[in-house]
Amino acid sequence: MTSENRHVLVTGGAGYIGSHACQALARAGYTPVTYDNLVTGWKEAVKYGPFEQGDLRDRARLDAVFTRYCPVAVLHFAALSQVGESISSPGIYWDNNVNGSLTLLEAAAAAECRNIVFSSTCATYGDQDNVVLTETCPQAPINAYGASKRAIEDMLRDFETAYGLRHVIFRYFNVAGADPDAQIGEFHRPETHLIPLMLEVAAGQRDALTVFGDDYDTADGTCIRDYVHVCDLVDAHLLGLEWLLADKPSRAFNLGTGSGFSVREVIDQGARVTGRTVPFTMGARRAGDCTKLVSGSSRAMSELGWEPKRSSLTTMIKDAWNWHQTGSYRA
Repeated sequence: MTSENRHVLVTGGAGYIGSHACQALARAGYTPVTYDNLVTGWKEAVKYGPFEQGDLRDRARLDAVFTRYCPVAVLHFAALSQVGESISSPGIYWDNNVNGSLTLLEAAAAAECRNIVFSSTCATYGDQDNVVLTETCPQAPINAYGASKRAIEDMLRDFETAYGLRHVIFRYFNVAGADPDAQIGEFHRPETHLIPLMLEVAAGQRDALTVFGDDYDTADGTCIRDYVHVCDLVDAHLLGLEWLLADKPSRAFNLGTGSGFSVREVIDQGARVTGRTVPFTMGARRAGDCTKLVSGSSRAMSELGWEPKRSSLTTMIKDAWNWHQTGSYRA
């Protein structure tokens, strides 16, 4: 089947990853329909298709959107995603993420939209330090964010059994970079992610970074994380969509490079890419931070044909820096 004139509902399509997914869908010939409440998303990021403002927990609003567009699939990104907040305020994560997803799946089932691509997280695996995580690793989340995503994965399986809703689940860690043409990029308030924080320091918008711990068992003492370029990530989501539209079975995939970069490596490379100094101070370790977390992606590569083409550290920082300099979403 061709993608011409087919609508795809993108929940959270005004957010960082969701807006890049809308861009990729439009380039592939689909019509992305952004559904977002703009709590963490930005109206300025909606550039590639219709916008429908609404909350996932509003069943009547969802029913109206499904009726209007008859989407062939849902790409489900909408979620609260701050780990620290999920620890201090777990109730809002269970309400927003789980109840919102339940309402979405009920509306999709009623509309007979039976293809769901779900943005999950490697936080569902919990504390498995210094292990290359694969899809067969046990899932034991240690915070409400990871637990809410794990609950939605279980929900998807139940809805497939009951209603035939097939799904592709993607679990990934740190997403970085921006559209190479600098039309859209990463911007959060509050900002908690290392690379945009670093770029704010490089741009003189922030005095210094805080590095949480320099006594980890790594070459430079700082912890290591797996980063994947946002454009590579959304390429995988399109492959997942095509997988479902080809009537292939429900499947879960990890997305990452299988290696990682330390905090100091990210800062040092950021200084080289921007040509600016990036001052930082040392802070204490944060509770729950592991030494090294990386995500194996051999299943996505072998079964989906996914290839992370832009996920070098230099490219991710360069693309993010180019977009950061546009000042978008900062009015």
